[in-house]
Amino acid sequence: MGAEPRWLDEGEMRAWRNYVVGAAMLSDRLHRELQTDHDLSLADYEIMVRLSEQPGGRMRMSQLAEDVASSKSRVSHQVARMEKEGLVRRRECPEDGRGVFAELTADGARLLENSAPTHVRGVREHMVDLLSPEEQEVLAKVFNRVITHLRGSDG
Repeated sequence: MGAEPRWLDEGEMRAWRNYVVGAAMLSDRLHRELQTDHDLSLADYEIMVRLSEQPGGRMRMSQLAEDVASSKSRVSHQVARMEKEGLVRRRECPEDGRGVFAELTADGARLLENSAPTHVRGVREHMVDLLSPEEQEVLAKVFNRVITHLRGSDG
């Protein structure tokens, strides 16, 4: 039998539960705002943002999955659906023949440009503007540490 768990104390439990509920509510609100105003999911928006930040608006599917913290399979299904909607296209990687690129289309870029103000407004209203610059810095450092830890333990 394993060692006794290190139960959370009251402060740790409050921090954990507030994070879980707050993150879920924030994600849901941002998704609804994009869905209502642009018929776009938050997940699709995030894919298009990541692609738009790359040269030529494209990146390897495996890197895209890592960047959006999703499985390769889930991103593959998502990109296939987005491809049917004309927002992205898949291209074979000419360097190795096995890799696949996801590439933002002109229609996808237009939708991203039109929806970005809605998303940024929501991010500001529902989170960023509620925090002081010092709190923003702490939040960034904390979640950088969490991301680094989790990416290091996935291998």
